[in-house]
Amino acid sequence: MNQIKITQATIHELEEVAQLFDQYRIFYEQPSDIEGARKFLYERFEHQQSIIFIAKDEVKEVAVGFTQLFPIFSSVSMKRTWLLNDLYVNEKFRGRGIAQGLLESAKTYAKQTNAKGVELATAKDNLTAQRIYEALGYEKDDFFHYFLSV
Repeated sequence: MNQIKITQATIHELEEVAQLFDQYRIFYEQPSDIEGARKFLYERFEHQQSIIFIAKDEVKEVAVGFTQLFPIFSSVSMKRTWLLNDLYVNEKFRGRGIAQGLLESAKTYAKQTNAKGVELATAKDNLTAQRIYEALGYEKDDFFHYFLSV
């Protein structure tokens, strides 16, 4: 992981993040839409609605992964929680600790912003991701999550 550098992305890295975001969506069986990805991310940057960390291979000078955090708030604790909504590492670079590095960056950011914590969800059959999350201290909660399409 010594050739991988993880930083908070800025709007100047929009194109790199958009390419990764498009790959991420394809992974989740969505059609490629690079222009839509670019527009969606531009709006998040422009309105300061998310925090994105980007992993770059400094030797190959290429972006290889990202994670995106959205703020949500706990009324009970009266604190912000960061929703880790997206995490993706290009499959050619998997198995090198990049996902763990991105997750550690999210954890550090949550601490720096005095957040309650970091929340995430994953598919029940995504055992690889679950092993990574649990190895880093994430715990399954006791809540059922519901969704209403409108």
